[in-house]
Amino acid sequence: MTGVAIAFLLLAIVLVWGGFVASTLFLSRHPELESFPPGGEDDHREDEAPVERDT
Repeated sequence: MTGVAIAFLLLAIVLVWGGFVASTLFLSRHPELESFPPGGEDDHREDEAPVERDT
């Protein structure tokens, strides 16, 4: 391997694992909300209409 290939390999490893570690730390410090703001109730409108596809 050339020096450039090794440098890009190390850069890719740092980006991938660094993002993984950063996201893990963020999620451990900010867990999922237990309660949501008012107005977010599900009214099941999509259950009454046919399924629409955007294709």
